[in-house]
Amino acid sequence: MTTLAPPPASFLPTWPMITTKLLEMRKRRGLMVVVLLFTIGVAILVLGLRLLLHAVDPNSFGPAGTPTVFVGLATEMGTFGFIVAATLGATAGTTDLADGVFRNLVITGRSRAALYLARIPAGLSIVLSLLAVGFTMLCLVTSFASAPQPSALNVNGVNVPLNMSEAQLETWLLDHPGLAAQAFSNGSVTIQPAGPFGGGQTGQTGSPPSVSPAAESAFLRAHMSEVYTAYTFAESQELEPPINEMVKIGLWLVLELSIGFVVGLGFGSLVGQRTIATIVMIILELVVTPIFAGVVIPYFINGQRLLVGVAMDQLRPILLSGGQVHGGGSRAFGGRALGIPPMPTWGMISVIVGWIVLWTAVGAWRMVTRDA
Repeated sequence: MTTLAPPPASFLPTWPMITTKLLEMRKRRGLMVVVLLFTIGVAILVLGLRLLLHAVDPNSFGPAGTPTVFVGLATEMGTFGFIVAATLGATAGTTDLADGVFRNLVITGRSRAALYLARIPAGLSIVLSLLAVGFTMLCLVTSFASAPQPSALNVNGVNVPLNMSEAQLETWLLDHPGLAAQAFSNGSVTIQPAGPFGGGQTGQTGSPPSVSPAAESAFLRAHMSEVYTAYTFAESQELEPPINEMVKIGLWLVLELSIGFVVGLGFGSLVGQRTIATIVMIILELVVTPIFAGVVIPYFINGQRLLVGVAMDQLRPILLSGGQVHGGGSRAFGGRALGIPPMPTWGMISVIVGWIVLWTAVGAWRMVTRDA
């Protein structure tokens, strides 16, 4: 009688496999404390103290929900959230080896690829749920515990109407000669010694350049994009972020932490050492990415653009970019914080997707080929 061989195990993880991996990660209490601290702990501490101090002495301490605090905490969630997500991923990629249970998992006959892929939804459910709690709390405090909104935007002493489109701002500035130079000459739009508005000489420190209406009009038509970026960034410093901008920042943070976890998981699986993988990911986020995104390395510009952190900085919402903007590239999320020429939209998307797919494939391959 012929015995039929069992069908090959599916590479897709089952729900019990995912929940098992989730439980394994949650049991690492020290790691969970670190993840909690850098995803929601800092936000709770800062916002809680600001709410308490304002309630005790509102004359000395301002409202808790200022735009500056929002930007600072959202930036912290992105930077340190990436690191803790990568650390959790590196731990998930090496836990079976560290605990000495990898052989026991293999002899069960389960697909090794499925065992690896089960870690992705398990880990993301932890970091993204904590991110959602922390970011929601930040948005609520910013929206309901902030100072009354101004009726006009004060830019270098000029009261500019709020919530204008780029075309509306250009029309308003052209209808008010001289105000564009005063409002935006010393802000995010850089002035050359001869003045950016067509050769007029700048006055003493703090005084606007002297320009002709024709020169001002010509400059505005040529550089309206940068002027409008300076205007929107000035709005972001004085006004509560609108809901659509909060959504953009939230989505960007979700993508940032997801990339951190997937890359940390793949790299941890590849090297088999959590400590090494964690250190490399910290260096990547805090050292390599700022250098590659901020300084043009001669003859290596395309190599710099292959770093996922550079692509994510190009996609970074304008509120988190310090108001910096460069020509070209994608404006899907409104801004970027690059010190190098940005890549085309398709290139930015390709780099982000490529890192996710590549490190998922590398991590799964290493688990499939590792000796039990």
